[in-house]
Amino acid sequence: MKSELDSVDRAILTELQNDARLPNKDLAARVGVAPSTALERVRSLRARGVISAFRAEVDTAALGRPLQALLALRVRPHTSRIVDPLRAFVLGMPETIALFHVAGPDDFLVHVAVPDADHLHRLLLEKFLVRPEIVHVQTSLIFRTEHQPIQRPVD
Repeated sequence: MKSELDSVDRAILTELQNDARLPNKDLAARVGVAPSTALERVRSLRARGVISAFRAEVDTAALGRPLQALLALRVRPHTSRIVDPLRAFVLGMPETIALFHVAGPDDFLVHVAVPDADHLHRLLLEKFLVRPEIVHVQTSLIFRTEHQPIQRPVD
């Protein structure tokens, strides 16, 4: 369901994506509305699911995990009886940043961050490839990650 966003909603989303810790009075001033209006708009955006969370983004390298990779997994059989426990397993590992259930030749993409290549090698051999439902893993090292900092509706 597409949520209708007016120019004030879009401005609020832009400002909060730039700085989610922006005080309400500053947010209101930047988008040109009263503080009570800004507060109500943010509440509405949250209630409608347009804003899904406020969080701190942490640099994994600062946590001692500078090497990142995408692991493409093929799973057989691809049934919820097999997939649900695998999802829980992958999301329970401290190396996991994100899990994507995808269409195409692979079933999952797992974004991981690890201390070094040896840790990645052990992770593959001792955690993934020992699972009988995983029939193939392809690893792609990530040299650099760049995010689009502001998400907007597509007109």
